[in-house]
Amino acid sequence: MGTSTFSGPLRSQDSLKLISKDTTSGLIQDRTLHGNAAKDTRRYYLDEYFNNLPKINGFLIGAETKDFASIGDGNELIEDIAVVGAALGDFATASLSVDTVDLTLTATVTAANVVTVSLGNFTGGAIDLGSATLTAKVIPLGIVANNGANANFEVLGTNMTSALSTRNATAAGITLTTATADEDQAILAPHLDGATAWHGTNWGTENQTVWECSINTNAIDNQKLWAGLKLTNDQLVATDADQAYFKFQTDATNSEAFTDFTVWHFIHSIGGTDFISALPITVAANTIYHLKIEIDSARKLSIFVDGIQYNITSTSGSTGGTAVTSGTTKSGAMTDDVDLIPYIGIEAGAAAAEAVDVHYQCISRTLFE
Repeated sequence: MGTSTFSGPLRSQDSLKLISKDTTSGLIQDRTLHGNAAKDTRRYYLDEYFNNLPKINGFLIGAETKDFASIGDGNELIEDIAVVGAALGDFATASLSVDTVDLTLTATVTAANVVTVSLGNFTGGAIDLGSATLTAKVIPLGIVANNGANANFEVLGTNMTSALSTRNATAAGITLTTATADEDQAILAPHLDGATAWHGTNWGTENQTVWECSINTNAIDNQKLWAGLKLTNDQLVATDADQAYFKFQTDATNSEAFTDFTVWHFIHSIGGTDFISALPITVAANTIYHLKIEIDSARKLSIFVDGIQYNITSTSGSTGGTAVTSGTTKSGAMTDDVDLIPYIGIEAGAAAAEAVDVHYQCISRTLFE
């Protein structure tokens, strides 16, 4: 179709699509973000282009239930709390789930992963707190370096650091790189404390949620790469009872066995039953992929890669994978009222760093379920 000129506004009763057509193959691809070139006033939209780099979350938390002995006047009680990631020199505070009855409460990081809490009694009489939850909060010394960090997303994973979330001179967005040990991870996640709408808003199976991202592979050697909607950040198929995500892995080490380790797979789980669709897309190095998941009003999934829709298998199984083709077959109905979280991650399959570029991520839902 050639260029058209309209004298008035362009109107569509349903939606407007931005379409590209390959002049050689004739392949038509939907390039529309959020499924509509004009945003719908009945939906709520979020877009993330990573103006600021995601960093490691600033706070570390540890909590234990303690049965405190009576503390005499002028005495103090010392308790240790395990806080994974705490290091000497970090700042620490503590709190109790019961009234401290004018006790002084101080906290100090005394060893790697250990916070020592002191409860001092200077009240003039003995105090017995009984059983209570003691919580320690650690602010890493390097938190100052995280000023200006992304307000919506953080990075996490085995041996992940803020320094491994970087810019790329040739790719828009961010680059996530693992450390150099086997099973090291670089995972992009929304802040899970509810401070951002990416997590504070529920992206439920009943909300007609639409999620999409654009990522760029780097070298393809020994890795697991995943992106989509899950309950946890784990790349394993069996971990989450309800999920919908894309996955590529080069072998079955520290993961499940796929029939074909060269292609994209789409995994969805409904109430603990897993389904693996093997897409006819060979994953190539240094290649951009646009991945999209739609949940309709009947809680059924549709999936798209680079603007092309693919069928979803109805054959269950947590290994292998059923080959599918392009088409419009949806999944069965997802479990009702399950709130999912968008995750993108890469895991090293050997003692060498692996990386993925994330250009952007978008999500939307109906205003009210």
